[in-house]
Amino acid sequence: MRQRDENGIVTDEKLKTLCDIATEAHTRFQRDFKDINPIVGVSQHMRKNGVPADAMTIECLGNQKRILLVLHDQAPDIVSYQLTYKDQDPGKAFTRIHFEEMTEEKMYALMKDYFV
Repeated sequence: MRQRDENGIVTDEKLKTLCDIATEAHTRFQRDFKDINPIVGVSQHMRKNGVPADAMTIECLGNQKRILLVLHDQAPDIVSYQLTYKDQDPGKAFTRIHFEEMTEEKMYALMKDYFV
């Protein structure tokens, strides 16, 4: 269920869960690959521009690679993601998986396979 916090930011249990998964995967990744330090960010810029979706990025500054994950309001049980580059706009093709499949293990594997 979507709600607004005291700052007017839309909150959602799925987004909170995805953030928790990302935190766990990121912590494990940093432990295993000390020389690579990805940055995780959440953005609601799409929502502010009229697109009913939230985005998460995981960026690796060393090689400029980015994992983009999107949660669309109209498909709350789907996570769309794309492996892209920090200096490029996302393409149109996204991989879609059921939300339950985006586990800490899956996110860690995406980071390891794409960033290492």
